[in-house]
Amino acid sequence: MVIPHFWAESRLQSKTPAKQVTVKRWGWSDISQEDAQSVADRRAQEAMERILSGEDIRRRELKDAYGAEDGVPIREEVISRHENAIVTRNSYGSLCLNTPNVFFADVDAPWRGAWRIHPAGCLSVVIAGIVVGIWQRSPLLGCAIAIGIPWLWSLVNNSVNRMRRPTAEALAKQENLAAIRSFAASHPEWHLRVYETPAGFRLLAMHAAFDPTGEAAKAALNDLNSDKRFATLCALQACFRARVSPKYWRMGYKPKELLPKSKWPFPPEHVQRRERWVAGYQAIVPKFASCRFIERLGSPIVHPDAESVRALHDQLCRADSSLPLA
Repeated sequence: MVIPHFWAESRLQSKTPAKQVTVKRWGWSDISQEDAQSVADRRAQEAMERILSGEDIRRRELKDAYGAEDGVPIREEVISRHENAIVTRNSYGSLCLNTPNVFFADVDAPWRGAWRIHPAGCLSVVIAGIVVGIWQRSPLLGCAIAIGIPWLWSLVNNSVNRMRRPTAEALAKQENLAAIRSFAASHPEWHLRVYETPAGFRLLAMHAAFDPTGEAAKAALNDLNSDKRFATLCALQACFRARVSPKYWRMGYKPKELLPKSKWPFPPEHVQRRERWVAGYQAIVPKFASCRFIERLGSPIVHPDAESVRALHDQLCRADSSLPLA
């Protein structure tokens, strides 16, 4: 796991009568900003040489802060370091706990509406409205059918699903929790702490340290039906990750000044605005919990690294409180 403190970007351009090549590369360091710039310059120069020699490689690295490019570390603001664990702030303002060897898995419990609108059905109604309008020589009738029926169906559908959502979400969580308990029963050597989240459950393995790139972690994430992108990023960045402060929209935090849509390192013109946004966000955070501890499953064995991360995780998440989840 590599999460550097300093970041810099280098831009190189090569012009010839035949073509112009522009290359951008990130550089990073835990030593200094100057060292990060030196790394960026070196990576940009290496990329330029490869392109000019005929290799087909990406000229600009993507803006995704987490796992977009092979070999590029997590690019987020480092808030604090705790032995091997690092707390960062992600692009939408939440704090995230990153650890190189303590297993986390988020297992969401998505629900599907009892009624669903199929795009093909909507298209059929629109076509029918056009046909009827032409046949009856009435554009008004055609529009009423093509627009009115889908709108009315959507209105009824949303109303029904809104009433059924609490029950459907509870049922989905029950099914997921049963699957988690089944996994624990078939892996008695595991010690799992189970936390409820707004979208499902979070699991923390306490009995051993894990290699995020190893087969054991990959198999467990797959068996637990954890998010596929999360599993991929764990292996790519050699770390496990858990959000430990609320999502701002779930708290109802809607300041007049919006969070700038930029990623770390932030452009100078966004820094003060982002700091004001974060200050307002942090003022509301204590009223919510990110997850809630509900039960322990399996073995009583506790690995010291896992216990250290658990204590930090539970404190940051307010996992032992009765605060609303967000």
